[in-house]
Amino acid sequence: MDNNLQISKIVFAPIFLAAFGIIAQPAMAATTSTSFPVNASIDTACSLSATAMNFGQVGTAGVATMQTNSTSAITVTCTNGGSYSVSLDGGQNGVAAQRNIKSGLNTLNYDLYKDAARGTVWTNVTAPVVGTGIATAQIIPIYGRIAAGQPYSSGNGTDFTDTVVVTLTY
Repeated sequence: MDNNLQISKIVFAPIFLAAFGIIAQPAMAATTSTSFPVNASIDTACSLSATAMNFGQVGTAGVATMQTNSTSAITVTCTNGGSYSVSLDGGQNGVAAQRNIKSGLNTLNYDLYKDAARGTVWTNVTAPVVGTGIATAQIIPIYGRIAAGQPYSSGNGTDFTDTVVVTLTY
């Protein structure tokens, strides 16, 4: 065979193959995609505090008490939009639905109310106060009253006391 013919075959073969697409081409890249959910939640978080209710010196008329009023406050701070409820128990000296402050064996009845007019007694069986958090402190007032006309005995230098438990549910 002629050397020139062999050289031309070697030189022109790649040109011929490229012209007709016979030389290997790079493979096209394949793609696929998917998605995933993104979620978050915020639990309601609350804090609670309460101030003391101090009736001070209970007035007397003869052998009976005079009506004596006092106030206290519960402070609730909950996450914005979080619902809550606040309830009060009957106190550590309560008998049935009646709250009592005691000094030794001596007692005085008192009531706690939901309203300033002292028309709705806040007992341990009445509906709690409900609310929705606003991310800042919310004040819930408590109105107390020692009714007039109760017989009394001196506390003999010891204050009349009781403890009421406030429960915050959220």
